[in-house]
Amino acid sequence: MSTIKKLILVTAKHLPQHKYFELLAKELSKELNVELEIREEDYIFVNEYGEKDDFGMAWLPQLFAVIDERPKPILTRMPINEKTLEFDLEKAKKEAKQALGL
Repeated sequence: MSTIKKLILVTAKHLPQHKYFELLAKELSKELNVELEIREEDYIFVNEYGEKDDFGMAWLPQLFAVIDERPKPILTRMPINEKTLEFDLEKAKKEAKQALGL
């Protein structure tokens, strides 16, 4: 069985999604009892391990889990509630847990 070593959030404080990703990362870290590392604008890391667009460019923020010594993206886009058109933290948490197989 694979174990989660830590969570890594690669973000930029000026982005509107930052506070939501940070809140979610802290909640998951506490819930899973794993370390949380927050990296500011680490485009080298996110380009190597993160999700990219059609032009090969990665974006921020992205949340990763280190599993078997390899970072795996678990949340790369914050879902939006279709009724309120606001970021949906509960759905984001569910997606991240699903990516972790929980």
